[in-house]
Amino acid sequence: MPHSAKFPHGVIPRVIATVLAASAAATWAQSPPAVPAPPASAASGRFAATPPSAAASAPRPDAAAPKPFAEVIKGAKITPGYFTLYQKDEKVWIEVKPEQFGSAMYFQINSTRGLGQSRIHSNSMLRGHLVEFHKLGNTVQLIAKNHSFTAKAGTPIATAVRESFTDSILAVTTAASAPHPERKSILIDANALLLADLPGMSTQLEATFRIPYAYDARNSGFVTVQSTEDMSTFNVTAHYAVPKLPVPPLVPSPAPTPPPPSNLPDNRSMLLGFYYSLSKLPDTPMASRAADSRVGHFVTRQWDFTDDMRAFPRKYLVNRWRMEKKDPAAPLSEPVQPIVYWLDKNIPLKYRAKVAEGVLEWNKAFEKIGFTHAIQVRQQADDATFDNNDTRHASVRWYVDTSDGALASGPSRTDPRTGEILDADISFSDGWTRLPRRRAVEQLQSVAQGNNHSHSHAGQHSADEILRGLSRGELPQLCEYEHNAMQEAGFALDLLAARGDIDPDSPEAEAIVLEQLKDVVTHEVGHTLGLTHNFRASTIYTLEQLENKSFTAVNGLSGSVMEYNALNIAPQGKKQGQYAQSTLGPYDYWAIEYAYKPLDAATESKVLQAIAGRSNEPLLAFANDLDAGLGNVEGMDPEVTRRDLGADPLAFAQRRMQLSQELWTRLQTRRLKPGEQYDVLLRNFVSANAQLDLAATVASKYVGGVVHLRDHADTGRVPLNPVPAATQRKALGLITDGLFRSNSFAFKPEFVARLVPNQFDRWFAGLGGSSLAATVNPDASISGAVLALQRASLDRLLADSVAARILDAPSKMAQPQKALQLSELYDTLQNAIWSELQSGSDIDAMRRNLQREHLRRVVNALIRPAATTPADAKSLMRANAQQLQQHIRAALGKPATKVTRAHLLESLDLLTEALKAPLQRAV
Repeated sequence: MPHSAKFPHGVIPRVIATVLAASAAATWAQSPPAVPAPPASAASGRFAATPPSAAASAPRPDAAAPKPFAEVIKGAKITPGYFTLYQKDEKVWIEVKPEQFGSAMYFQINSTRGLGQSRIHSNSMLRGHLVEFHKLGNTVQLIAKNHSFTAKAGTPIATAVRESFTDSILAVTTAASAPHPERKSILIDANALLLADLPGMSTQLEATFRIPYAYDARNSGFVTVQSTEDMSTFNVTAHYAVPKLPVPPLVPSPAPTPPPPSNLPDNRSMLLGFYYSLSKLPDTPMASRAADSRVGHFVTRQWDFTDDMRAFPRKYLVNRWRMEKKDPAAPLSEPVQPIVYWLDKNIPLKYRAKVAEGVLEWNKAFEKIGFTHAIQVRQQADDATFDNNDTRHASVRWYVDTSDGALASGPSRTDPRTGEILDADISFSDGWTRLPRRRAVEQLQSVAQGNNHSHSHAGQHSADEILRGLSRGELPQLCEYEHNAMQEAGFALDLLAARGDIDPDSPEAEAIVLEQLKDVVTHEVGHTLGLTHNFRASTIYTLEQLENKSFTAVNGLSGSVMEYNALNIAPQGKKQGQYAQSTLGPYDYWAIEYAYKPLDAATESKVLQAIAGRSNEPLLAFANDLDAGLGNVEGMDPEVTRRDLGADPLAFAQRRMQLSQELWTRLQTRRLKPGEQYDVLLRNFVSANAQLDLAATVASKYVGGVVHLRDHADTGRVPLNPVPAATQRKALGLITDGLFRSNSFAFKPEFVARLVPNQFDRWFAGLGGSSLAATVNPDASISGAVLALQRASLDRLLADSVAARILDAPSKMAQPQKALQLSELYDTLQNAIWSELQSGSDIDAMRRNLQREHLRRVVNALIRPAATTPADAKSLMRANAQQLQQHIRAALGKPATKVTRAHLLESLDLLTEALKAPLQRAV
C-alpha cells in the first residue's frame, strides 16, 4: 500500500477559500478578480504562471546559507518511499539523495478535474517525459531528457549528437536545506517545482476559448501526496484565471469567436486538477522490436547516427508492454508480469461486466502466441487508497462531459529509449448511459447552420485539434471511435423504432448499446496495447457472410476491432445478422503476434520479416489513419474509410442510402403518441441525414480513387491501382441520383412543419450566451441541411486532387483508353444539377441553392484558379461554363416563374462576366 497523506481540512490550499469568499463579495461582481502574484518565496523558485515552454530565468540562490535539514522538516509529516516527502501545512518538500541527481525516471501528468466540455475533462493522460534532477548551485532543475537522437556511446559521432541536440527544462526550484549530515541528501521545494503550469493548460485554454487564462500559483496547492518504493505522486489543484473577459468587438469578426466556458459559475476562474507521478524506470531496459509499416503499431521514432553507411538514420520501434514467459520452455505459460487493467470505481455498476469482457477479449490473441492470462482485470475498491492516475495502474475510467457526446480515448505512455509501454489510461464518457434518450439538439447545429459534421469530418481532425493533441502528447493516438459508434447506435435505434421492431428504452435496445460498448472497449484497449487503427479491415467479408450469425460469432464482422466498424443493419426483408463486432478479427491476432511473440535475438529479424510478409493475405488487410485521411491529408483509397462494412464499400453506401430514405419515409407518416414531444422527429431526421452523408462520403472516394497497398516487393501486387472506370461511374451515379437529382429530396410539408427542437434545450442554449442562433431558433432550415450535404459532396468531387488523380490514372493502367475521363465527371455533375434547363421544369428553392453552389465553383475556377488546379481541369471548366451559358440562354426563352427567371438571369450574368474576365494564372 502506498504511504500517503492529506492536508488538514481548511489548508488545501489556504487561498482556495479566498477565491470562494471573493465570489460571494459584492466587489467580485463589480470588478474582475486580479490574478494575484505569487509570494516571493514561491516566485523565486519556479516559472510562476508561465508554461514550461515559455522563457524563464533560473531562481537566484538566497544570500543566506540553507537551513539545516532537521530545522526545515521540524514538525513535518514524513512519507517515505521512492522520494521521501515531508509536509507541513501547505508546504511540501522532496528529499533527493545524491545518487538520485542525474538518474533517469519517468514523469507523468494526468488530469483529475476538468471543465466537462471542449475535451478538457477529468481522468485523461496528458504529458509524459523521461526526466532527471540536475543541481546547479542552489538551483534544482527538472530536465526532460531528449532520447530521440542516439549514437554508440564512446564514439566521435556520439559527441556530435550530444552537441547537436538539447534537452528541456520543465520546472525549477531551489535547495531548501543543507545536506543531511549522514545521507547527504537535500530537500527541494515541491511547491516551487510543481505548482506551476507544467501541463501547458494555459495554451490549451487560450486555443480553445480565445481567452488568455493564466496559471495562478497563489491559489493552487496540493490535495494529497503519496509515495511507494518505486513512485512518488502529487495530486494538485491548479487555479487558472483571467482578470477580465474579452469584450466582443463592435464590428463582428468574419471568423466566429468561440463562446467562453459554459460549465463554470464564473468564467473568469477555474480550478482544475492534475496528478503528477515521478516513477522509477525498469532496472533493465526492455529489448526493443523494429516496427514494420505493413502492420499497424504505434512507434517510437529514433534517429540512430551510429552507422554512417545507412542512408536513413531513422529507426522505428514498436510500442509494446514487456511480455515475458514465466516458463520460456512451456508452449503456454503465464507472463512474468501480466498487463493489469484496473476498472475505476467511478464506472457505473451496470457497465462494469461488459467493460471487463472488452478488456479480456485480447487474451485470445496472447494465447495464440503462448501466453495465458496475459491480460487481467481488477476492480478498484470504493475505499482504495491508490489513484488510477498514477503511472503504476493501467486503468479504464468514466468521465462526464456536456459537449462532446460520446468520446473515448486509449492513450499510453512509453519509455522513449525502447518503446516499452509504461502506463495506459482509457477514458469513456457517460454518453453511453444516455444514448437512447439523447435529444435532437445535440446535432441541431449541423442542420440549422448548414454545416454537416456527421461523417465528412469524423476522424478528419482539424489542425487545431491536432495541435491541442500534440500539446497533450496525444497526436499519434487520436481516436473518435466512441463518437462514431454512438452515431451508429443512434441511427440503428431510430430506424428499428420507426419500423416498430424495438422500443428505444427496452432491454433489447440496451443490449445493442452494450454489444457496441464492448466493441469500443476492445478497440481502445487495442490502442493501449500498441495497435493503431486499421481502416481496411472492414472489407474482408461480404455482406452476405455478415447475415450469418454463426459465422460472425466466430469470425466477427470485420478483420479487426481496430476499425471504425459500422453497425450491421439489414434492409427490411433481409436477414438481420449480428449488429456489432463481438470478437477479435484475424488482423488483431497477426498484429499481436508481431509485437509480442517471444523471439530469439539471433533470429528475430528473420522471423519478423516472415510474419510481416503475410501482409498480402486477404484477411490481414491493413491501412491506417493517413490512408483514410487525417488533417490535411486526403484519403484517396475507397477501401479505406471510417464507418463502412463489407467487401464492397460501394454496396454498403447504397444500402445506407436506402436505409436513410426508409427512415425519412417512415418519419413522414409517423404518428406521435399523445403527449410525445416533436423533437424526436428532428432527431430522427438528423440521424438519417448523417447516414446519407456517410454514404456519399464512401461513394465519393471511388471517383478519382486509387487503391494503395502497403506491400513490399514480390507479393504479385502493385502498390497503386486506380479504381476501374466502370466502378467510378457506378459511384458517381449513386451520388448524383441520391443528392443531385431534382427528386432527390422530397419532404411532405406537414412533416417539415413538425421538425422543432426540444424547448428547454432552446432556452438554455439562449441563456448560455450561445452564438448558435440556429439552436435557439425553432424553425430549423431543412434546406440548409440538404445544401450542406450537397456542398460537402461537391467539394469532394470537384477537388483539385481528384482531378489530378483522374488525369494521372491512365499512366498507371495497361489499357489507358479505359480510364474515366475528367470531362465525364464534370458533364455528369453539370447535367444532373442543371437538369431543369433541359426538362423545362420550374426550379425550386433547394435546387436553386444547389445550382448556385455549383456555379460558384465553376466561376472561381475561371477567375481565381488555385495553383493546385490542373491545367486540363481549368480548360474543361471553361468549356462547361460556355455550354452552361448556352443552356441558360435557351431556358430563358421558355415560360418560368419570376424567381426562377431571376435566378437564371443572375446565373447567366455571373457566367458571362467570368468568361470575359482576364485569367489570373498561377505562375
